[in-house]
Amino acid sequence: MSRIGKRPVPLPQGVTATTEGQILSVKGPKGTLQLQMRDEIAYEIGDDGILVKPANKTKEARAFWGMQRTLVDNLVVGVTEGFTKVLEITGVGYRAQAQGKNLRLQLGYSHDVNFPVPDGVEVKTPDQNTVEISGIDKQKVGQVAAEIRRWRKPEPYKGKGIKYRGEYIFRKEGKKK
Repeated sequence: MSRIGKRPVPLPQGVTATTEGQILSVKGPKGTLQLQMRDEIAYEIGDDGILVKPANKTKEARAFWGMQRTLVDNLVVGVTEGFTKVLEITGVGYRAQAQGKNLRLQLGYSHDVNFPVPDGVEVKTPDQNTVEISGIDKQKVGQVAAEIRRWRKPEPYKGKGIKYRGEYIFRKEGKKK
């Protein structure tokens, strides 16, 4: 039995969920998100929320049960509150600047990096060393944050690079004489 999967996903005020064929749609104040439903999982929309349970007793159904419940919960949280990831840039001369649908990064390369921001994701730069990525789709927000971070991962000697807020960088000692 999945402890996560047993709990129903509560639907807050102003959020509606519908199914059409194999697609679960959740509509809320921030927008609409959809999820492709799996055959191994049964979805029941009731007054207390969305109940996710295995459709049969196979190993695959048990394996997908908790994950599908979490994906449904991410839909509900996304259309009500949204998701945000914050990146911090550390290093002399390293900076970021949001310009419309592009993010301009100066990361010590001989050229500036122009990162095109995909639809459904919003990027803000409150200061030149902080990048805030927000949107309603958790997967898209995380993917954009990972792609930006990939341009200059934090290095262990001086800690220069792009890191998530709250991420711990294991520091190494330099060579000794």
